[in-house]
Amino acid sequence: MSSLPAGRWSEVARRTGLVDAAGAVRQTVFAEMTDLAARTGAINLGQGFPDVDGPAHVSRAAVAAIEAGHNQYPPGAGIPALREAVAAHAARHYGLDLDPDTEVLVTTGATEGVAAALLGLLVPGDEVLTLEPFYDSYAAVIALAGAVHVPVGLAVEEGAFALDVQAVRRAVGPRTRMLLLNSPHNPTGTVLSRSELEALAEVARDHDLLVVTDEVYEHLTYDGAEHVPISTLPGMAGRTLRISSAGKTLSFTGWKVGWVTGPAELVTAVRTVKQFLTYTSGAPFQPAVAEALLDADGATHAYVAGLAASLAARRDLLCEGLVSAGFDVVVPRGTYFVVADAAPLGAEDGARLARELPARVGVAGVPVSAFCQDGTATSAALASRVRFTFVKREAVLREAVQRLEGLRRQGTSGAR
Repeated sequence: MSSLPAGRWSEVARRTGLVDAAGAVRQTVFAEMTDLAARTGAINLGQGFPDVDGPAHVSRAAVAAIEAGHNQYPPGAGIPALREAVAAHAARHYGLDLDPDTEVLVTTGATEGVAAALLGLLVPGDEVLTLEPFYDSYAAVIALAGAVHVPVGLAVEEGAFALDVQAVRRAVGPRTRMLLLNSPHNPTGTVLSRSELEALAEVARDHDLLVVTDEVYEHLTYDGAEHVPISTLPGMAGRTLRISSAGKTLSFTGWKVGWVTGPAELVTAVRTVKQFLTYTSGAPFQPAVAEALLDADGATHAYVAGLAASLAARRDLLCEGLVSAGFDVVVPRGTYFVVADAAPLGAEDGARLARELPARVGVAGVPVSAFCQDGTATSAALASRVRFTFVKREAVLREAVQRLEGLRRQGTSGAR
């Protein structure tokens, strides 16, 4: 069996960071913590997936699609019914006017949408700005595209993560090609305000940047926070690709049905790459998601509203429990994650603590350092923080909170 020449493999390894010093494939931090939780019997609050299924009417639609024979390859761009439903959803919620035939592309989840967008629109040497901390796949795909990742840190100010617009402006250089934006933001749970987005839009217009937005948590916001797609702001529709999915909104993360929308020429670039990745997927799930998005009887709206209200209550339960256990928390206004600071417990190394927690108290989280670039000021500032998810049943969260109380009883031993 042939192997990749050592020199080329080393280059791939250097660019992506996906292998360790010995050349072994490095698993994601989510897989690592999930495996650790399974080995120790810990409650897994690290990986963000629900422990109950989404709405029954959507499940029934998928079963009906299977029984009706929707089990072979759907069109590469997605079935027309789903593309039309995505366009109708964007019009209904945001006033966006999309052509389902040329401005909507169905993808295998939002992750593929991001990957195909970056691989289709970047050339080696281009610079891509992201917020930091950032979802881990962003760094890997930027590297695979041969581009340069330029993270701009979010700072904790007055109990919230805040955007430094001037830092974004300073980060833009002659090779900057794209702003890769995530709001509601994973892992911090911040929801960028309209004024923050207007400032970012001004940067994009001033420097003629492409904008790719990851909006998978668009409907999961709390405390009156408003999600504003940057593509709705003046001068932005023609330079922005908006990416979302059914996974988070409908609690069917394993279905991996996502979509990319935007100007036809940009969507075409994404489709050009996507056809050589999965080509297509989710045959019986696409008509089910289409039915859910069209929401003719209001059942999906009722489900999503109930889900957001339930998540807000579960967020409060977990945040209060973390504070009681000795953490400091930034209360999120979106997503289903909370970032907790272990420094008050005497733990300055959040990565070490996250690896110890399953055995020590039976709860797994993810270190926020895994969402940062090595050596940045943001990585140092957030080194003691751990991300936990609250998208679990209330009984599970109550048990996790009770277990976390054990940290106070244990003191700081082993935390450093």
